[in-house]
Amino acid sequence: MPDRVPSPVDRSLPTAEARELMTLVRDIARREIAPAAAEEEDAGRFPRELFTLLSASGLLGLPYDSAHGGGDQPYEVYLQVVEELATARLTVGLGVSVHTLASYALAAYGTDAQRAAHLPAMLGGGQLGAYCLSEPSSGSDAASLRTRAVRESGGDWVITGTKAWITHAGLADFYTVLARTGAAGASGITAFLVPGDAAGLSVAAPERKMGLKGSPTAQVHLDGVRIPDARRIGDEGQGFAIALAALESGRLGIAACAVGLAQAALDEAVAWAGQRRQFGRPIADFQGLRFLLADMATRIEAGRALYLAAARRRDAGRPFGRQAAMAKLHCTDAAMQVTIDAVQVLGGYGYTADFPVERYLREAKVLQIVEGTNQIQRMVIARHLLGPDTR
Repeated sequence: MPDRVPSPVDRSLPTAEARELMTLVRDIARREIAPAAAEEEDAGRFPRELFTLLSASGLLGLPYDSAHGGGDQPYEVYLQVVEELATARLTVGLGVSVHTLASYALAAYGTDAQRAAHLPAMLGGGQLGAYCLSEPSSGSDAASLRTRAVRESGGDWVITGTKAWITHAGLADFYTVLARTGAAGASGITAFLVPGDAAGLSVAAPERKMGLKGSPTAQVHLDGVRIPDARRIGDEGQGFAIALAALESGRLGIAACAVGLAQAALDEAVAWAGQRRQFGRPIADFQGLRFLLADMATRIEAGRALYLAAARRRDAGRPFGRQAAMAKLHCTDAAMQVTIDAVQVLGGYGYTADFPVERYLREAKVLQIVEGTNQIQRMVIARHLLGPDTR
């Protein structure tokens, strides 16, 4: 059974422009993304041509300034676009979220000259970005990263180290790289914009993952990569603060992806329940299954409301870190449960690769891990409530 595009759910779109934008996104999802999603994921193919189309359609820079090629859209709108794309294919929705994350440092902390030089190509020129924070020995403890950037007498920086779990590795046109320029700890980290074709940059073989096989994930090796100081983002030692600010927004992108994936699973389960007959009637007539579907729908609606509430705080310039952590935690846990339940609704058929729900289940798991595990999200939320753990 091929993937289908779910019937769109009502969105909270604040303007006529945003509603027109969503119409465009749904059309692209229906015509260009969903039809080949199952086949391409099974083959492990990344749809680079789709990202070229998304860039040409103005969808890779939505929350950024139009003066530099962005879309001037609030996060409230941008995230609903991400959700819609993820409903059609998680690789695409996640790819847009990662690209937006990779662009954040320059957009928010770059100089006017840097933004003018690089952002137009990054946001609307067909480029694709990657975000390089994690390393083989530093995941949740990101401040312990070992990749080092050394400044030479001429002013250039030489970066050496290995980054791990990098989405778009080997395909990205630019990498936002966090590297150590000072002493151990968070205060010794600086952000850099590294070209994808920089001499000394290489990529390991892609990781063999249980899901999201169409989205490449690999280690990135930086072996004496030389870049000018003009590609340093922000002040020396400001990199960790930049990384955390980027992740606050990035967590909302993951939350939207999770809701989109869960919506796809729910729509598949509802359609199956209406057509599958047992004991002489559709299984949708049985109360046990109806209650299961009701719980799935409630988890999705609650997650959507949570990420939108956090987005509106961000758009209003209010603190949103706690709400972003809550949204990422709830939405990804909800996606995991909803996809498990969708497989249950389809029974034995749901366990086969002939139906998309088994793929949705495999894909949901990684969302509980990326951009801060859900255990880290609980730490962030507790810190907001109780203050830091002083042990």
